[in-house]
Amino acid sequence: MEQATRQRNPRGQGQLLRDQLVEATARLLATMDRPETLTLRQVAREVGVAPASIYSHFADLTALIEHVLKLRYDELGFLMNAAAAAATSPLAELVARCAAYVHWGVEHPGEYRTVIGGAMPEQLVPLNAHGAGEELLNTLVRALAAASRQGGEPSTADEQWRAGLILWTGMHGLVSLYNSHGNLPWPALDDLLAQLLSLHTGCTATEIEDLMAG
Repeated sequence: MEQATRQRNPRGQGQLLRDQLVEATARLLATMDRPETLTLRQVAREVGVAPASIYSHFADLTALIEHVLKLRYDELGFLMNAAAAAATSPLAELVARCAAYVHWGVEHPGEYRTVIGGAMPEQLVPLNAHGAGEELLNTLVRALAAASRQGGEPSTADEQWRAGLILWTGMHGLVSLYNSHGNLPWPALDDLLAQLLSLHTGCTATEIEDLMAG
């Protein structure tokens, strides 16, 4: 069965093709079993254009993937900021940010894998392509430092950064295991997150659960 020929975009609609290329790349990265094998030819075939058409919008596959990564980081960052906007205390802000992160990761496993758990080789996606995610970690570090009630609260910027990194590692593990082993009899996601945040803040899990419940 022949693949339907894509209709050429009218003159002046180059932005439409660019958007289609980005959407196709994001979809393929989120759904392929081995996203690290993605090629420009696959993207072109998904959109219905010649591979050479892509070079009018992106220098190479790396540039296209970097753009998609930035969009996904921006999406996640927007959700975390929006969730924290109504917080009335440092703990409430931390809980809102972490809950937004974990729920987005579980509800969008393919997209989460793209930005956090992908298997992209560094020669295809350099480590600096994930720079857009650095601010997400920084906001988490600041929120945790403000919300922590443990007697040994980090006193230096380096200690605060390490504490935030460890919390992020725990959330990543929670999302990854949830997505990879969904057939297990998992407790409620919010219950697990409350326990995790309790360990990192010194607050009770009940107090954190009450904040998540609104």
